[in-house]
Amino acid sequence: MADSKLLAPELSDAESMGDETVRFQELLLQASKELQQAQTERPESTQIQPQPGFCVKTNSSEGKVFINICHSPSIPPPVDMTEDELLQMLEEDQAGFRIPMSLGEPHAELDAKGQGCAAYDVAVNSNLYLRMQKSDFLRELVVTIAREGLEDKYGLQLNPEWRMLKYRPFLGSISQQNIRSQQRPRIQELGTVQGPERPRLNLWLEAPDLLLAEVDLPKLAGAQGLTLEIGESHLVVGGSQRLYHLSVSIPLRVQPEASRAAFHHRRKQLMVSMPLLPVS
Repeated sequence: MADSKLLAPELSDAESMGDETVRFQELLLQASKELQQAQTERPESTQIQPQPGFCVKTNSSEGKVFINICHSPSIPPPVDMTEDELLQMLEEDQAGFRIPMSLGEPHAELDAKGQGCAAYDVAVNSNLYLRMQKSDFLRELVVTIAREGLEDKYGLQLNPEWRMLKYRPFLGSISQQNIRSQQRPRIQELGTVQGPERPRLNLWLEAPDLLLAEVDLPKLAGAQGLTLEIGESHLVVGGSQRLYHLSVSIPLRVQPEASRAAFHHRRKQLMVSMPLLPVS
């Protein structure tokens, strides 16, 4: 990661800033309108048929549980990084890393002994699945995130210990799944934490070389005391009032020195424009 640049001197109420900020605001607002229009025109969801991958066995207080790890090219891939980069990211901000996956509905099945059990289909990106076949680390990470996702979605308590079935790529039948066809922000609100509140962040790509962000700060009346730190792959928002704190990894490499930010007084949002670094 390149050295971060503190952009606090540029954070002031939009009304008190010059023509450059006004043009910047117009760019962000226009991009937001175009994004909303594009999302409205697209269907809410599309149906996919995941392909079988492998099956893992674990259990809950109610009995055996099987997780069919499936794949589909329609599932977005995670941020592209090496295993070393991924390990470093998990050490620094484990809660901030996400692997896009589709969690299917539970279906009742019979195990090899004819006993009743529950099975779940979890679909990931097909390219990620190919990488998992060559990496025990990635396979274990995906299974762990899938297990935690099922626990959160269905209120389960699954045993973290699991084993992969050797001769059965899936249990039961793999059903079609509906996935959102709307473009979703790569970084989203991750829930509340103790102390400063974690604000909601919308992040999207505008054109091929510009990344835009909006940070919702409804408790602030202005940019007084607000700080912003941007690195090539990281964004940090904080302030002396300790009302908010956000620290996330950016899925694309940006130019910190060319980035600009402004506080929209009426909408109570911090708007950030981050040009991307050229692809080498």
